[in-house]
Amino acid sequence: MPDRRSLLLTGLLAWAGCASPVFAAAPALMLAEVYRQGIALDDYWVSEKYDGLRGYWDGRQLWTRGGERVMAPAWFTAPLPAVPMDGELWAGRGRFEFATSTVRSQVPLDAAWREMRFMVFDLPAEPGDFTTRLAALRRLLPLPAAPWVLPVAQQRATTHAALLAQMKEVVKMGGEGLVLHRGASLYRAERNQDLLKLKPYEDADARVVAHLPGKGRHEGRMGALMVEMPDGRRFKLGGGFSDAQRDDPPAVGSWVSYRFNGTTAKGLPRFARFLRVRGDLRP
Repeated sequence: MPDRRSLLLTGLLAWAGCASPVFAAAPALMLAEVYRQGIALDDYWVSEKYDGLRGYWDGRQLWTRGGERVMAPAWFTAPLPAVPMDGELWAGRGRFEFATSTVRSQVPLDAAWREMRFMVFDLPAEPGDFTTRLAALRRLLPLPAAPWVLPVAQQRATTHAALLAQMKEVVKMGGEGLVLHRGASLYRAERNQDLLKLKPYEDADARVVAHLPGKGRHEGRMGALMVEMPDGRRFKLGGGFSDAQRDDPPAVGSWVSYRFNGTTAKGLPRFARFLRVRGDLRP
């Protein structure tokens, strides 16, 4: 029989667990490469790239890309089918910060979640290629009982010029860019050219490893972040920060997104500028 000390320790651990995010292994998701001119477009579908957080519904629970359980209200997930769905938790164009704070909150706020949408673009467990899975998705959604769960609108890609014109129109309206999905592709949990993204700039993610002190106008606060790319290479990220972000910089160990214009001969990003903290990736 456990002693009083063991019972107390067990109670403290249970309390801590309730107050902390619940993590699991990161879901095995298909990840996008960057679209380049010259890729044959005859078998691609194209859709808007929603500026939200990747959401994976495993048939019972919502998870972020990094494997953090999404504490959505029961009414948000109750009508969802017992079918794995891959999509974006989205609050509308230009509202990434609102979506992040809503999705990552461990105490779900009904008022905030009423403004969220789950934009579904794939059914990972459905057999067949993407065109087949898309047909199944269109039969499954929308749900009358859950108008906040919607299929992402897809249309056939045509030409490079048409893609650029469509991207510019989406960006003009406050969107992020486009996503292209090869019709003949199977759902593979890796980064490959079956899934492509097209934005007016290149972007990537890196992990913060240190805060570097500022000089001149920024003396006494953060001047740049030392960040590490997934392959282990490091570089200084010093542009794109507001004064408030320099006073309270992203924590060491957190992940950030940055935009850049091509790479150097060593493969490091050129003219890298901070975009945002990636709250959906696990520290």
